[in-house]
Amino acid sequence: MVAAPAIYAQSSSAAEAEIRQALESWTATFNSGDSGKVCDLFASDLIANYQGQPERNYEGVCKLLRSSLQNTERKFQYSLQMNEILVFGDIAIVRLVWTLRVEQKNPPLTKVAVEPGLDVFRRQADGSWKIIRYMSYEQKS
Repeated sequence: MVAAPAIYAQSSSAAEAEIRQALESWTATFNSGDSGKVCDLFASDLIANYQGQPERNYEGVCKLLRSSLQNTERKFQYSLQMNEILVFGDIAIVRLVWTLRVEQKNPPLTKVAVEPGLDVFRRQADGSWKIIRYMSYEQKS
């Protein structure tokens, strides 16, 4: 029998707590406008699908996030509802709902988008959890 490396021996409840913390930290990072750290949640081999948009890789997602945060005409703010975290060794799946509030300055306009999705995390060599795949869509009212 081959012993599993210590990095994989973590309990699923500890992994769930780390993933929850990573998502909550990312939300705070995004909402504070920290474009320097907004990509820290994503693995370099990220593939992202958002309904109606072209598939994006790490560079594409980061470019979009950074340009949103640097936009002086609009303010973006996320809130997060985590519905389920399933951990399978070094892979985890998170069912969640992001709610994006966009406030436009001129003309004054506020839009709220409810975005259910599925994030797939993989434990990285340094022990952190990062998103390797995500799928999301805007829920129509």
